[in-house]
Amino acid sequence: MIDYLVKTKTFFSDAITITIQLRVQCFVRSLGLSLVMLHRENVAIMSKNSEVAKIFREIAFILQTAEEKKSEPNTIFKIRSYNRAAEEIQNLSSDIGDIYEKEQLKGLLKIPSIGKAIATKLEEYITTGKIHYYDELKEKLPVDVSQFFGLEGIGPKTIKMLYDNLGIKNISDLEKAALEGKIKTVPGFSQKKEELILKKIQFFRKDGGRRLIGEIYPLVRRIEKRLSGNTGVKQAVAVGSFRRMKETIGDIDFLVSVMSEEDGDNIIDYFVNMPEVNEISGRGLSKAFVKLNNGIDADLLVVPEESFGAAMQYFTGSKEHGVAMRKIAISKGLRLNEWGVFDKQNCRVAGATEEGVYQILGLEWIPPEMRENRGEIELAKIGKNGMEKEEEKVRLPQLIAYDDLKGDLQVHSNNTDGTMSIEDMALNARDKFGLSYIAISDHTKSLRLTNGLDENQLLNQANTIAELNDKIKMNNNNKHFRILSSAEVNILKDGSLDISNNVLDKLDIVGAAIHSHFSLPIELQTARLVSAAQNPSIDIIFHPTGRIINRREGYPINISKLIEVANESNTILEIDAHYDRLDLKDEFIRMAVENNVKLVIDSDAHHPLHYAFLIFGIGQARRGWAKKGDILNTLSAKGLLDSLK
Repeated sequence: MIDYLVKTKTFFSDAITITIQLRVQCFVRSLGLSLVMLHRENVAIMSKNSEVAKIFREIAFILQTAEEKKSEPNTIFKIRSYNRAAEEIQNLSSDIGDIYEKEQLKGLLKIPSIGKAIATKLEEYITTGKIHYYDELKEKLPVDVSQFFGLEGIGPKTIKMLYDNLGIKNISDLEKAALEGKIKTVPGFSQKKEELILKKIQFFRKDGGRRLIGEIYPLVRRIEKRLSGNTGVKQAVAVGSFRRMKETIGDIDFLVSVMSEEDGDNIIDYFVNMPEVNEISGRGLSKAFVKLNNGIDADLLVVPEESFGAAMQYFTGSKEHGVAMRKIAISKGLRLNEWGVFDKQNCRVAGATEEGVYQILGLEWIPPEMRENRGEIELAKIGKNGMEKEEEKVRLPQLIAYDDLKGDLQVHSNNTDGTMSIEDMALNARDKFGLSYIAISDHTKSLRLTNGLDENQLLNQANTIAELNDKIKMNNNNKHFRILSSAEVNILKDGSLDISNNVLDKLDIVGAAIHSHFSLPIELQTARLVSAAQNPSIDIIFHPTGRIINRREGYPINISKLIEVANESNTILEIDAHYDRLDLKDEFIRMAVENNVKLVIDSDAHHPLHYAFLIFGIGQARRGWAKKGDILNTLSAKGLLDSLK
């Protein structure tokens, strides 16, 4: 399979902007905005396109506050049209202004999902910088709706009600009203609902300064690559929590080694003058601190070659891991810092490489994803024979590698809420991402907002997949590939499924997931998942905790109980690799691994470019100490199917 660290990073710019959020909350997502600063030639394009996409999302949002849909029968259609238009414009690789300049209105009409009414508004925006219709809507509802886009569960109708009764225009107003007990006085609201709103606001703000790794990944890699290409630079790498593949990143740290002091000055000049830089916070002989256009802080440290390994170890972290390492150094009469490992005579005895730093301290090199001081240092200790610990033969786990996956088991087609046909999803997986198989796991009938499939539609889709497999086999050009028939079955409130077992048993593999009733007590929520896991027709529990990072904590479950039942029933737990989920958490992955529960890593792809997100799931698995043997989609399709219930 293609090495994800090398091959897939070329897809990230498109993959993230094409992230299709056609879930219930799709209209409130703006994930593409973080790509505005990827490189200078795209800044103006992405800014203009993103701004008009934002306006269209706000129009759709405001339209949903309409109390009387009967007075305007086309309101629902208009809402969908503006949301689709926003997505298409956000994903364009060309500037809408350039399109208009070349072909006028005719060119705008060629953009997918853009009809004459919306094209006319685009023309108005391009020529005047305004959209009169949008201004009229804002006069009717003068609320900063963009502030509510990421606030889970606070929808357009709620905002309209709170504005009409309390004059709430933004999140600060909402928080103040909740703290003062005013929300519960509004008709239809209660003290419980007021407390829930306050809790959502506090959760939303808790990690507001931290960015999802997937949002900044292409930016970091692009800067890293450019730094590496500068004259006099020996090595350049992003360190910190980014290198440890943490789910969220507070700031970005770059480390560079250079050949000479002059080269160091040059790279600092280059760094502070990058097009992505908004302001320079400070600079010195070997350091620079800047704030990027997307609001995130970025630091650069320049070190000599002989210190690069020590600096990389030091600044990769975590803090707890670093403290433990320095204690080991002290116990051996050594001193460890970012410049190297020094003996009592202050002579550097290691520092050029990370491996050398760990070795001089009597440790195996520890993968960055494991460096959290959660037992990894004890496992890394090398005995007197240089190969193993003196008392035990336990070694560091050989973590799953970034090129170990052979398949993806949660893939959606345009039969439900995906964007492309089954064949297109399959051929892209094979030809662009080197996968050997995918499972088409479209939603099922009770999830109406995704056009979920019923029993007959699932069986018809399975027949279509069989025909496609024959077609692909005939034209495979020596590339073996297989599409598996599957489904993302909805787990209902009582734990039952919305598709009968006799139909599910005709599919190759079946996953189940919770999509509603998130507020049930932990006992009932856990019982739903346990019931699904114990169902003989269910092979995988998809995104088991239902969290959305920085937006939704997920429903309450007894994860220990679910892992216990998964072990007993041979049910697989999924690591959803989409970077806003990364569900399971790393600590839950480690619990599963320690209890011999098998896992899979899936992209939750709704567009072919989403396969690039598998790298984040692999990183999450490595943070949970998962080995290749713990992840079933490292097997061939046959090996995978043979391992199921």
